[in-house]
Amino acid sequence: MTVGVAAPDVSTGAARQRLIVAVLSLTGVVVALQQTLVVPILPAFSTALDVSHTTTSWLVTATLLTGAVATPLIGRLADLTGKRKMMLLCLVVMVGGSVVAALGQSFPMVVAGRVMQGFAIALLPVGIGLLRDVLEPARLGGAVALMSGTLGIGGMIGMPMAGVIYAHLGWQALFWVSGGVGVLLAILLPLTVPESTVRARGRFDIAGAVLLTTGLTALLLAISKGGQWGWGAPVTVGCVVGGALTLTVWVWLELRIPDPLVDLRTSLLPPVLISNVCAVLLGFAMFLSAYTATQELQAPVESGYGPGLSEAAAGLAMMPGGLLMVVLAPLSARMTRRRGARVTLVVGAIVIAAGYLLRAVLGPSVANVTVSAAMISGGVALTLAAMPVLITDAVPVDQTATANAVNGLLRSLGTSSAAAVGAAVLAASTLTVSGVTVPTLGAFTAMYWIGAAVSVAAVLVALLPLRGR
Repeated sequence: MTVGVAAPDVSTGAARQRLIVAVLSLTGVVVALQQTLVVPILPAFSTALDVSHTTTSWLVTATLLTGAVATPLIGRLADLTGKRKMMLLCLVVMVGGSVVAALGQSFPMVVAGRVMQGFAIALLPVGIGLLRDVLEPARLGGAVALMSGTLGIGGMIGMPMAGVIYAHLGWQALFWVSGGVGVLLAILLPLTVPESTVRARGRFDIAGAVLLTTGLTALLLAISKGGQWGWGAPVTVGCVVGGALTLTVWVWLELRIPDPLVDLRTSLLPPVLISNVCAVLLGFAMFLSAYTATQELQAPVESGYGPGLSEAAAGLAMMPGGLLMVVLAPLSARMTRRRGARVTLVVGAIVIAAGYLLRAVLGPSVANVTVSAAMISGGVALTLAAMPVLITDAVPVDQTATANAVNGLLRSLGTSSAAAVGAAVLAASTLTVSGVTVPTLGAFTAMYWIGAAVSVAAVLVALLPLRGR
């Protein structure tokens, strides 16, 4: 049980609070860069590092796995020891990973760097918790929406920048750029953002951390690599069974100790539960769009459907979506203040579903892919702004970082599942053009119907008649 929690410090002036919001909003850019920089040029990594296209997916999977596992652990440590302190630790590890990946001359070294970069994913939920501690309540909704919107800025910059940087400077420069942004934030953070005075009392649950890490790693490995290993293969089945049993033991432990890693009873509060289920579904939907769009745009003209764009051009086609996320950030804050976070969540999920339906029905032209991807990004902006507000309003102040970290974990579970499903569906139906194997149009269309179905499921969850905002 947590007792003796200090009150949030919201005594700073308006100008200082605006500066705090601006600096913490950079965390969204850092997180998005780790997730998007390598996606548009995965085929190029296959050639540069002399590995198969399937193997290069580890450059995405490794970061998502690390982020999923590290986020709840970092969130709990942040509530116990200080949120700014843990954000700085994440940045140090992420920058170190960028250096390892940039200097690595082999695929295992680059993957190791990507593992370290995954710690950056914990920055956003911890930053949201820090905002709650140092801002006036009236500013919190808009600040959370702005932080969510900066994910769009990072994606808007990262996708086209990846192709341009790769074309002119090589793949190593991608990691120097992401590391440089991390260094900038690590310098600004202690200069402008005060450490939170809010602390949760108790001890760090080491046994719970080990069990959660083991169970999540096993389960996410099965989800991410089941298509490659074979869904019925002993290693896949072993990971699923072992992960499920380990997580069952973890739940049993967390419900029986006084200082759990995650307060599962808080996670069952209706607003938190709605947000967490939607996090899985919408994490799936948001990553599926980025995963498929750039691959479809780079498909060769000889395939009969692809426009054959370069990596840079495919990334530029995603820029309107990033711009829309930025524009919608303040709108989502106003909508949440006037109508409530659940309304914002529902509207965002509907927009995502509409974007997938548009892409599935109208076909693979550059204009259609660009417009539908922008619609999906706009919906994502609304939902990302709404879920932290639902959680933050529902949980005790000393559990803010942990609760948002669990939401981030579940969103990572969704993104990992999307990567696995995407790889499986696209690999199941292929054609060979000029010696290059690419997915068929039918495979992409199936992906879009899956994205639409998952988004509709999120709408239905958000509409459940539960108490809460």
